Amino acid sequence: MNQEISLGLTLVLGLFILLGSAIVFITKNSNTVVNFSISMALGVMTSLGIFELLPESYEHLEQFHNLKIPVMFGTILIGILFLTFLDQFIPDHHLENHTEKEEKENLHHIGLVSSIALVLHNMIEGMAIYSTVTTDMKLGLFMCIGVGLHNIPLGMVITSTFYKSNNSIKKTLWISLFISISTFLGGMIMYLLSNIITDAVLGILLSITLGMLFYIICFELIPHIKENWKEKTTVFGVVFGIIIFFLSKLF
Repeated sequence: MNQEISLGLTLVLGLFILLGSAIVFITKNSNTVVNFSISMALGVMTSLGIFELLPESYEHLEQFHNLKIPVMFGTILIGILFLTFLDQFIPDHHLENHTEKEEKENLHHIGLVSSIALVLHNMIEGMAIYSTVTTDMKLGLFMCIGVGLHNIPLGMVITSTFYKSNNSIKKTLWISLFISISTFLGGMIMYLLSNIITDAVLGILLSITLGMLFYIICFELIPHIKENWKEKTTVFGVVFGIIIFFLSKLF
């Protein structure tokens, strides 16, 4: 019975990303909302990487004993290099002259690389939630509340960047929907392969995801925010993102 409940919860958690999408559409995706959501994503992703993924990946790599730190940093580097490699196949997005076309390409790029990292992150998150709920229902439910809270701003940044770049509600919703079901896919993988996926494998996947998040933070979000640092919504968004993350940890 717990297995079915676990899968159901991973599906529901993904829908919180669509809630973030709804917030963006209700506010008509103004420039203020775009800046605020990207700033909030910086706060959430930085907190997520430092306070959640880093210690979790370290813990899951216990089987490597004295080599766990080199393995962790090596796999983090793989995550960074993966997005660096992927970056070469995406049109130039570093803005020098802020034309409307270049701004759209920049926002599309941020949304694309963020989506790739978040799909992997959500799948791993779904695997972790499935395992937790099946072993300890109460702890699993508290974990679900926290995950749901930080999925909302992530949904906002994906939706706002893609919609701003393509002006298509339909395309943006399909992208958001795909990302939203990635948590469920992670739960399904754990359901089917629970005897194969060890703590060591999960730790490696978490470390790769951490490297991808670091890449997004350093080379995508921070440069965008530096261009809008004088905006009050930028500072407020970063602070609010950090607050959202720590509120989720209280659960």
